[in-house]
Amino acid sequence: MNIAKLEKVVVDALEDIKAKDIDVINTTRLTSLFDRIVIASGDSNRQTKALARHVQDKVREAGGEVISVEGEQTGEWVLVDLGDIVVHVMQPAVRSYYNLEEIWSHTPVRRRPHAAEAHGEAL
Repeated sequence: MNIAKLEKVVVDALEDIKAKDIDVINTTRLTSLFDRIVIASGDSNRQTKALARHVQDKVREAGGEVISVEGEQTGEWVLVDLGDIVVHVMQPAVRSYYNLEEIWSHTPVRRRPHAAEAHGEAL
């Protein structure tokens, strides 16, 4: 699956069940290990686990491969390795503490608006 299609599958899966503050970071010039990092927030252990599981399910349905998953036991930070894309689903406090966006800030971050914001609805 090409990177653009995989990115769309991941972002759509996160948006499907209300992930917050979805960021997509292009890392092609920074590392040869992967091409994108997707970071999203979930409000609880249950939501982060559900978001990560939904990403895995949608990627598999689209014909992609899930290499590995880490952090499902606690749900504070779940990492889904898709090969070309690494997805980090984090609770806000953990996300703020580790600040992955700053670590990878050598490239532009594309913040995806929350679904309600994208449609002009009040939150």
